[in-house]
Amino acid sequence: MGSRGKFRAELLPRYTLNVSNSQPLVLTIAQSDAGDRLDRVVASHCAELSRTRVQELIELGLVLLNGKQAKDSQKVRPGDVIQVDAQPRPPLRAEPESIPLDILYEDDDVIGINKPAGMTVHAGAGNPHGTLVNALLGRGLDLSKADDPLRPGIVHRLDKETSGVLLVAKNDFAHARLADSFRDRTVQKTYIALVQGVLAEDRGRIELPIARHPNHRTRMTADRAGLLPDSRPARTDWRVRARIGPSTLLEIRLHTGRTHQIRVHFSALGHPVVGDTLYGADSELHVGHASMPVLPRNFLHAVKIVFAQPRSGKSIALIARLPGELRDYLQALASASGDTRIRIDDALQGFL
Repeated sequence: MGSRGKFRAELLPRYTLNVSNSQPLVLTIAQSDAGDRLDRVVASHCAELSRTRVQELIELGLVLLNGKQAKDSQKVRPGDVIQVDAQPRPPLRAEPESIPLDILYEDDDVIGINKPAGMTVHAGAGNPHGTLVNALLGRGLDLSKADDPLRPGIVHRLDKETSGVLLVAKNDFAHARLADSFRDRTVQKTYIALVQGVLAEDRGRIELPIARHPNHRTRMTADRAGLLPDSRPARTDWRVRARIGPSTLLEIRLHTGRTHQIRVHFSALGHPVVGDTLYGADSELHVGHASMPVLPRNFLHAVKIVFAQPRSGKSIALIARLPGELRDYLQALASASGDTRIRIDDALQGFL
């Protein structure tokens, strides 16, 4: 229960959470936790459970408040009794689900998807449903088995809140060929991003190694000194498409594929991707004295990919148009800035 002693264990005099125990833990809320959320209270006192896992248990009805199911946001009161039945997670499996997909290209070896923001590529802890893999299996596709069984067909990934083109292998031959192409950097990957601040130069290159953040394990960091043990080289080329108010619209070419590469590199320059609060972006973009509406995602879109068809070697270029919510945001930003010379279609020429 931790050293603060905010809970009193009524069934177990000394609390050690064990997911194999069949007996739930019963706890009584003290005054010091009154008014806090149910999920936050349980997670703060159960070191073995992440807040995400606590929310899963609440959703499954395995955390009861005063003997009844409750929402994770329910505020607790002094004397409330919480019952926690910390069942282990069932083994993750890639399950078919009927989820619509925007198919850009398909042949016997490869399928190209325009992934929406908010969709995770494959299942992981706390995220077993609604993934791209689930959706592909729901179409009855046979995908390559050359990798992790949770990731059939997946040869590269996009962050959850990044939209755009993603290639999937339909057989082991295609998977191996595409994996070689990504490793040899013969696949061309182009992104559109809106970053905070006005970049003075019209084009540039960022070459900063990237490593796992030593203190925040869900984040990456630019390893300028090259001292972190898992640091890897990373290169990002960019050019300006438009300067709109307090921001810059960029075309970005990736030459390496490190986790969160674009987000980390531009954050390191002091120009985080708009909407990317994890890497330092403001929650709202300000135009003069006015605030733009909150963008509920990162302004980062994988707009184009060029690859060789695994069997024939023919060059194939796929383009995923900028999503409507990002076009609308650009238009609203241009209007708020008062610059009538900015034309969104001109800024996106070649990607429409």
